[in-house]
Order: sequence, then C-alpha cells, then structure tokens
Amino acid sequence: MRAHYLQHVAFEGLGAIEPWLVEQGYQITATRFDQDGALPEPQAVDLLIVMGGPMGVNEGAQYPWLAAEKRFVRECIALGKPVLGVCLGAQVIASALGARVYANTHKEIGWLPVQGTGAGGAGVFRFPASQTVFHWHGETFDLPDGAVHLARSEGCEHQAFQWGPRVIGLQFHLEATPATTQDMVTHGQAELQPARYVQSAQDILAAAPRHCAQINALLGQVLAFLKDGAA
Repeated sequence: MRAHYLQHVAFEGLGAIEPWLVEQGYQITATRFDQDGALPEPQAVDLLIVMGGPMGVNEGAQYPWLAAEKRFVRECIALGKPVLGVCLGAQVIASALGARVYANTHKEIGWLPVQGTGAGGAGVFRFPASQTVFHWHGETFDLPDGAVHLARSEGCEHQAFQWGPRVIGLQFHLEATPATTQDMVTHGQAELQPARYVQSAQDILAAAPRHCAQINALLGQVLAFLKDGAA
C-alpha cells in the first residue's frame, strides 16, 4: 500500500499521521511543493493526505502549483481513492470539488472545541459531540455539493466534512504533536495577535501535551475509517 502526502511548507509535515502509516504498513511518499513539486500518477496512490500551510487556495498567481494540486486531488477523488485534507488541505479538497473558499469572520488559532453535528449513518464518520482540537486557520469554505457536514465550532461553521465514502476534510490539526505545535508557533508568531479565538504562544504550547494524545487517537479513527472504507 502506498500513502502519498502533499506538503506545502517545511514546518507542516505529517506529525502523528506518520507513525500510524508506518504501523499500518504503508509505503510513504511525498510531493513537496516547497521543493520540486513532482506528482505521481494518481492510479499509484492508495491513500492521499493533503497537509496544511499558510497560503490560500485562491493565491494561484503567487503559488502556480495550486492548479496542478487541485487537478491531482480531483483525479484521485474521481478514481475513488481515500483522501484526507488537513486545514489548507481541506480547503484544497473543497475547491477541487467546486466549492467557494474565502476569509472566515474570525481566525481560530489555538486549542478550541469543535462540536460534532450528529450526522451519521452507514458510511459516514461520526465526530464526538465535543472535542478540543488544534486550530490554525483564517479561511473557511462552503460545503461541496453532496458533502456531509461533520463538525462545527463557535467561530467557524464548517469545520469538517465528508464527501462520498472516502473523502474527509478537516479545518483543524488532529495530527498535531507538541513538536509540530512548537514549529507552527515558531513560524507563525506574527499571526498571534490578540483576538476572540486566538490564543497566545504560551497558552498554545502549555496545552499541547494535555491534548495531543486525545486528538491523535481521534486521528487514528479517521484514518482507519478511510482505510477500511477503501478495502
């Protein structure tokens, strides 16, 4: 099995996704858009993971590889491949499926709760009623046509969605570890301006050890759901 991930910046890698993939026996390959940006053939991928990044999906003039990325994601989805999008990755999936991506009313940065919508049934992932997760985003998206709304928060209505049986987009970072959280704080320090849903660097880093085990466990459930659905 081959898991391929799309990475946009050096400081937003797989985090807790990597040990899960290793444990499941995946061969792991990557496209680094901050380096050469070479993409594989979609048919060769068994699981696609689209990571986060500080750029926006509408900044194609500044990041010309975005067009190729969206096309690749669309091709993987059309082939029925399981696809997970994280933060920017969720926005890439939404855009690739024809939905609008735009600035949210609020930025959300830090450890804040999301609420499961209660959507469920056969073939739909069910989020917990409430779970504190790690956020770092200022944009949101409309739900793609046919998507199931999975989670929301006080500051952002569309926190997670599922499209078909094998595609899930998450605005938040279930892959966060204390180390990746430190990396994001280090590189995103300028964004930590006081606001309703923006926490301080000190608060973010202090809370990471307390929350990471729980969100990594939820991440494992999401990945297992996608893997089992693809079997």
